[in-house]
Amino acid sequence: MDRPKERADAARNRRAILDATAALLAEHGAEAVTMDRVAAAAGVGKGTIFHRFGNRAGLLHELVAESAITLMSAVTDGPPPLGPGAPAADRLIVFFDAMTRLVIDNLELMAVYRSVPPHPRTEEFHLFWRDHITTLLREARPDLDAEAVGRLLLDGLSGQTVPDMVRSGATDELLAAVGELVRAVLRVS
Repeated sequence: MDRPKERADAARNRRAILDATAALLAEHGAEAVTMDRVAAAAGVGKGTIFHRFGNRAGLLHELVAESAITLMSAVTDGPPPLGPGAPAADRLIVFFDAMTRLVIDNLELMAVYRSVPPHPRTEEFHLFWRDHITTLLREARPDLDAEAVGRLLLDGLSGQTVPDMVRSGATDELLAAVGELVRAVLRVS
């Protein structure tokens, strides 16, 4: 069954709420994300946020899901090398760059996201990333335990090193290091 099409004003409000939440997170950190502040920044009533997202956790879930779904779509349907059609090694290097940028761009969101109950699709997202990485590693390096190595590579983006480097202004170094790590695993330069 098809979902009813979203009204134009509802779509505008949704976008304004999500953009306001992201801006508050980026500018002031997780503590700034209250329903009152989001409503004021988005120019909507607090009730609109509660009606649309349910609560603060629902709002944060929507932001996380939006980024994840965008990257998933690029991986499955986008142009190469992130999408299909490029060699596995090239796709893996570009994927880790894109995933690292997603984490960097959503650093404050990820920090506060860990303090709310898991998103209903969290397991789906994590399985998608793991399967994608494992598939590419198996193709590029059939001699490896692709599942274990892939999980270790991905887990490296969820540790404390990433926020420490970003907050110290070492974002370029972080991106370069992740690329070097993936290339080392792939044995490419």
